[in-house]
Amino acid sequence: MLTSLSIKNFALIEKLSIEFENGFTTITGETGAGKSILLGALGLVLGKRADLTSLKNKEEKCVIEAQFSISKYNLQSFFESHDFDYDAFTIIRREILPSGKSRAFVNDSPVNVSDLQELGVYLIDIHSQQQTQELSDEKIQFEIIDAIAENGDLLDEYSLLLKTYKSNKSELQKQREAYSNAQKEQDYNTFLLNELVEAKLVSGSQEDLEEQFQQLNNVEFIKENLEKSLSLAEGEQFGVSQSLKEIRTSLQKISNLTTEYNAISERANSVLIEFEDIVSEINTLAEQLVNDPEQLELLNQKLQLIYSLQKKHQVNTVEQLISIQSGLESKAFAVQDLEDAIAKLETALENNEKDLDKVALHLHQRRQKAIPVLAEKLVGYLVQLGMPNSQFDIQLSPKENYFTNGKDELQFLFSANKGVGFGLLKKVASGGEMSRIMLAVKAVLAQYSKLPTIIFDEIDTGVSGEIANKMAFIMEEMSANMQVFSITHLPQIAARGKQHYKVFKETIDNQTQSQIIRLTHEQRVQELAEMIAGKDLSEAAINHAKTLLN
Repeated sequence: MLTSLSIKNFALIEKLSIEFENGFTTITGETGAGKSILLGALGLVLGKRADLTSLKNKEEKCVIEAQFSISKYNLQSFFESHDFDYDAFTIIRREILPSGKSRAFVNDSPVNVSDLQELGVYLIDIHSQQQTQELSDEKIQFEIIDAIAENGDLLDEYSLLLKTYKSNKSELQKQREAYSNAQKEQDYNTFLLNELVEAKLVSGSQEDLEEQFQQLNNVEFIKENLEKSLSLAEGEQFGVSQSLKEIRTSLQKISNLTTEYNAISERANSVLIEFEDIVSEINTLAEQLVNDPEQLELLNQKLQLIYSLQKKHQVNTVEQLISIQSGLESKAFAVQDLEDAIAKLETALENNEKDLDKVALHLHQRRQKAIPVLAEKLVGYLVQLGMPNSQFDIQLSPKENYFTNGKDELQFLFSANKGVGFGLLKKVASGGEMSRIMLAVKAVLAQYSKLPTIIFDEIDTGVSGEIANKMAFIMEEMSANMQVFSITHLPQIAARGKQHYKVFKETIDNQTQSQIIRLTHEQRVQELAEMIAGKDLSEAAINHAKTLLN
């Protein structure tokens, strides 16, 4: 529950601090006195957007601080999950700096405004005329029925399952698109791969083939030069070998005369040995040389195939072709992997759907049980509120689609008068009827909800007399289980408050300021009398006010 509220430098409020109690609290004041300012301040505490227009003095910061008693509302897990410091008396502070920057604190620890908004949902429900109109929204109607059905845990389970289902469905769509694209390329990739596989490419083979081709293609020219070399080397009279032998013999004759002659003799001998080895190798090469046109043609075909593949794939080496072949093989495996992944995701989706269907059915069944309970309770309250012929026809239809809260569609039909057919709330209910229906809804929800505080902002719009008394009674009844505030213009409702606050304007130092005070018994009599008869009070108005209070 809200235990205190302090406001500094906000709108028409320079500074105020006020404490609240549990039970039923009423707030009154003339139009424009500043009741909406209080709601605006609370809205900021609960995480609503702030701007510089909220500052009374643009040179100073605005500070709004609210204290809540939350020990009875099992919020420890929420505080832990959001890394908030838990305290049974939690203080929320919101600051708006002159620069326009906004800051939020929970128990003096800085927090994000989005987290503050989540916490606010568990602390206060501020009911406005706009919220009354939202009663026609299917989402709000489901929230009402699910609260009666106590579907909170089931909805959490369904939400997690739906998140997984949507994730798997999205992934399956991506994999199917990837598979479709891969299939379109598969035939061409297979053709390219087969070409490369049939080429039997080996790293370094191109250079070997080119050498073999050059040798066979120039066999006559090579043979001619090898034979010429042998002739020059082995000629009997003037052959190089014979000449080298004679040189070696001559040098050997003087080799033991000096070390210098010996060294050159050994070098000549080495040259002769090396030259004889060269001549031997030339002989071997000449003997191996064969003119083979068929082998030449085969080599040419292999090389032309490699050149053709290099041109097609725009590369220069066999190694690059082998890399392309490896990539094409990977793509072939990828198609198979995609098929496997798609099969697994399809199985997972089937299981997701079974789980979702099971939880959705459970939700549907519990909603079906809750609907007559809700309708009966609503009608009971509306009878008290002067709508004795009210009827609800709440239709729940299971569908095939997975919605955010199950598989149901909902029609919330209403009839206020006998002999009049059912219609959608927003079409058949007047403004005053909608206010009474909303109060009935809140009164029913108060029996199931653990919400600490609710604030009704002029929910009595469009009603008067005895109906106002009944509305006050219902709100007073609700306050047995929760803290209830009612901002009202009706004396019948204002008089039923356990405590009564008045919002008013006054001029201080030539500046208009909004103030709020808790009224004493005598002040309440005065306030109620003015609400009944205006500023010119009569004894009858005062007696009426006293009667209302008693």
